[in-house]
Amino acid sequence: MSGVRNEHHVTFQPSGIRGTVAEGKTLLRAAQDLGVFIEAACGGDKKCGKCRVTAENGCQGALSPVTPEETRLLSADELMAGYRLACCARITGSVSVTVPEESRGTKQTVLENGSLRNYRVNPAVRNYYVTMEPPSLEDSLSDRARLVAALSSQHGVGGVSVDFVTLRSLPGALRDGDWKVTATVWQGREIIRVTPGTAPDAFGVAFDIGTTTVVAFLCNLRTGEVLAQASRMNPQIVYGEDVLARIAYIMNQEDGLSILRKAILEAVDDLLSELAEQAGIVAEQIDEAVLVYNTVMHHIALGIDPSYVGRLPFVPAENAPLDVKARDFGIKINPAGNVHSLPIEAGFVGPDNVAVLIAEEPYRSGETQLIIDIGTNGELDLGNRDRLLCTSCATGPAFEGAQIRFGMRAANGAIEHVRIDPATLEPEYKVIGSDEWFPRSGETGARGICGSGIIDAIAEMFKTGIILPSGRLNMEARTARVRKGDDGKSEYVLARAEETSTGKDISVTQADVRAVQLAKAAIYTGAAYLMEKFGGGRISSVKLAGAFGSYINQESARLIGMFPDCPPENVTAVGNAAGDGAKLALLDRDKRDEAARTARRVEFVETAAEPDFQRRFMDAMTFPHAKDRFPHLENILQNIPSFGAERKREAKR
Repeated sequence: MSGVRNEHHVTFQPSGIRGTVAEGKTLLRAAQDLGVFIEAACGGDKKCGKCRVTAENGCQGALSPVTPEETRLLSADELMAGYRLACCARITGSVSVTVPEESRGTKQTVLENGSLRNYRVNPAVRNYYVTMEPPSLEDSLSDRARLVAALSSQHGVGGVSVDFVTLRSLPGALRDGDWKVTATVWQGREIIRVTPGTAPDAFGVAFDIGTTTVVAFLCNLRTGEVLAQASRMNPQIVYGEDVLARIAYIMNQEDGLSILRKAILEAVDDLLSELAEQAGIVAEQIDEAVLVYNTVMHHIALGIDPSYVGRLPFVPAENAPLDVKARDFGIKINPAGNVHSLPIEAGFVGPDNVAVLIAEEPYRSGETQLIIDIGTNGELDLGNRDRLLCTSCATGPAFEGAQIRFGMRAANGAIEHVRIDPATLEPEYKVIGSDEWFPRSGETGARGICGSGIIDAIAEMFKTGIILPSGRLNMEARTARVRKGDDGKSEYVLARAEETSTGKDISVTQADVRAVQLAKAAIYTGAAYLMEKFGGGRISSVKLAGAFGSYINQESARLIGMFPDCPPENVTAVGNAAGDGAKLALLDRDKRDEAARTARRVEFVETAAEPDFQRRFMDAMTFPHAKDRFPHLENILQNIPSFGAERKREAKR
């Protein structure tokens, strides 16, 4: 019949997951529909080459022909071996494909904890126990008016309204409690729950919804105690590794926004159930949630089209703090409960950065602090009690392994730390899931390299002369590990095939070095502009926020020139500061006012619009920098022969 599309069976190995999909659908989209997690850093935009699969024998004819993108991203040997890219290969018949280990999604190591902080308990939600005389013919006051009067007379909480959903259950609750109930009041002005008898504890949850991960904390709003915490990957990641890829997905897919919103709300509800189970309650007992996220995640969660955030002049739909009923937001806590979103600062600088600020409070300090929250989109804050500036920089997902040839997330099997012997140029490395330094005899379990590992590797390669200050691999380095790869381009072999779980060499390529140079130059240039706008001078301290900032070797970050010179003892990791800020706003409603004031006070600097941006960016590509000095690194830099030679050439010029 005209208009009916053919459907075919598809099976993904080794999971064995199978289903029926429409002809013409890509293998990647089929995997997403069936719940098979295939790495796709670019969200299916045919750019990253991560979604490698192979068709089972006899099934090659059930896929569309090899595309020009596959010819560019796959080596000749891989094409001969039957590799395809899931984002390019379209289904034309029933097919069984294998997802090799390097392409399989794995559970990422998620940083949940922040720093030790003092939390003031002053929540927006409070419980009040009240007793009432039952109505009579002589006293026929309505149930609502009777409760409101009792709250006013017994606790001084007057002029409150009653949420409509709560009103529906009010008659039964009052009578079940024999006119002795606990009223849960939000912001001193609305009753959002009525519980028969006594219920001293109220519950709230704080969410840090990142581009890659989601972290949640269940808190007792009476005591401030964290009762449970949990985390998981952001399920939107299968549709794009970074926010720009997700914006592109929404723009190119008719129902893209609803798909991404449904994915994150389901993840939130799953975490709510997990937290409630840990604490021995049910999710519907939670009366408030505070959410922090970047601007794009904020818009998607609220069901707002983020497309215009990704276009000049990068204007969000709303930048003020928001309070939305849980039933309207769409998460499964008390339907009458509140969902609070912290404000957006500007463009891509979202509520998560505001959360970092209210956690670290640079605006209370007399010293000039630089705070860097490193992710797929880096946020930088510089200032003190007198002035506060911020900017965002497109670091790209290189620090999370996405733009790295053998890059992967911080999961078991990822090389997370590297050191190279300066005499032999032989590497040692640590793999997530093991406390040992490798290589040793036999397999090490290495699958790839994550962000902290690539920073270590490049810093060590620079320190030992394998990489020149320009970023070019030194083909004259005295080691067979520096070679031309199958594609004819330079690389340094970090782990040999017999050591890895994939049976392939894991190397750091020239393209990998360039990707890190671009990312670190973006951060450095952003910080340099903030310092200039602030009035010059030196930074007193650098605080590295987020998972990446907590796991990287700080000396490696300093050595490649990720940020301007600072005394090493004043460079600290502050953990999940965004999550801490979310908890602070949950437990202390005054922190929400502080967040709103801070977001309005911060001066946003659009660095990419500066006339000399390109020149300064190129200077920052050099290791550690083409012109700026690093007094606190001199003891290391003076022992790098290639760096000394570069200095001499510079002096002659």
